[in-house]
Amino acid sequence: MDAFFAAVEQAAKPSLRGKPVVVGGLGPRGVVSTASYEARVYGVHSAMAMAQARRLCPNAAYLTPRFGLYRQVSDTVMALLHELSPLVEPLSLDEAFVDLNAGECGERLRALPEPELLAGVREVGERLRADIAAATGLTASVGLAGSKLLAKIGSDAAKPNGLVVIEPGTEADFLGPKTVRTLWGVGPATAEHLRRAGITTVAEVAEAGEAELIRLLGKAHGASLFAMATGRDDRPVVADRDVKSISVEDTFDVDLTDRARVRAEVGRLADRCVQRLRSAGRSGRTVVLKVRRYDFTTLTRSETLRAPTDDPVVVRETAGRLIEAVDTTGGVRLLGVGVAGLADFTQEDLFAQVQEEGRGELDSGDNAPVRQEPAPEPVSQRWRPGQDVTHAEYGPGWVQGSGVGRVTVRFEVPGGEPGRVRTFAVDDPLLEPAEPLPLVPEEPAGPA
Repeated sequence: MDAFFAAVEQAAKPSLRGKPVVVGGLGPRGVVSTASYEARVYGVHSAMAMAQARRLCPNAAYLTPRFGLYRQVSDTVMALLHELSPLVEPLSLDEAFVDLNAGECGERLRALPEPELLAGVREVGERLRADIAAATGLTASVGLAGSKLLAKIGSDAAKPNGLVVIEPGTEADFLGPKTVRTLWGVGPATAEHLRRAGITTVAEVAEAGEAELIRLLGKAHGASLFAMATGRDDRPVVADRDVKSISVEDTFDVDLTDRARVRAEVGRLADRCVQRLRSAGRSGRTVVLKVRRYDFTTLTRSETLRAPTDDPVVVRETAGRLIEAVDTTGGVRLLGVGVAGLADFTQEDLFAQVQEEGRGELDSGDNAPVRQEPAPEPVSQRWRPGQDVTHAEYGPGWVQGSGVGRVTVRFEVPGGEPGRVRTFAVDDPLLEPAEPLPLVPEEPAGPA
């Protein structure tokens, strides 16, 4: 998918069509997750510090991610891929490998005469792009090749909104002029090491030979790089690669030093983690806590339960026990809560239920048990740029910004015209958070 998160936001918000959009963490320590192509013109790219992005492109719309909506759109796209082939290997929400040699698609392609095969493959790719556009309103780029490596590089070369077919026998011509950074596993350090040896393109990697690359980079890395540079990649498409864990984390604008605040944030993260766990239809046995302290040292602590669970109480209390064993007096920069050891079922943890029924601290007034709930989110932090809302009078819209006790909302819907902007008090009782609207409205059912 092309600039996926930003493209979803542009499709959902008519006023942002054709304008720079940047999605990511909006605090001082936030980073860019995705930038629209309009923002990339200014030099904004993923993994860039958000502060730098704002300097480069101050007029962009800066939005917080809406992963629930991105997941819904991703599920639609992945379903279309599964219609093509049973062998689909997702790499992320917006990218996947598809083995066109499997399933009915493979049978149809194999039935074509040899001179028509490439045209048939191209037709499959173009039809897929058209189906994705019809189902989501978004564009996708497709790379078609005889290996995963070449298909991936081809899809990158096709962006945005294009298709590249790498015909058999043309692999060396396609790869040769590209920089060494095009190849998987070649980061800045490896690229610099090769540059000092006079190697800057893929063709020069292939010309150097396997023995020289092994001398420069070691046996495993050198041999792998030579194979890629010569277009050799026999890895199969692995369907439904299993997710090992589900987690959420937050980086804080200011280091947390108050112990009560740290506990409250851990509880809130645990609840968010369980929401993701349940939306995926999974449960898990191991609760994992991640803490990055003020000096950038990162600690992880985990506890394995007796049975898989998706109970928010169990996950919250387990994460709470883990944070109690971590020294946070110097300040906490990042917190994360995850669940690993995933399963497709849950088993009630009766001991945890008993703890829940009897848990609490004694109130100094009447010794009655008091339930310990996460601290409520301050109303000043309730409204985040890009967030979906609804107003009792004006209907659905999204938050453009908030501050000084006010929140600005633009009222518009996917597929409509750019809407009007109105400003309200942050505690306006008629304004509420809402679920995202579908990018492509569902067609009304016909008469029964």
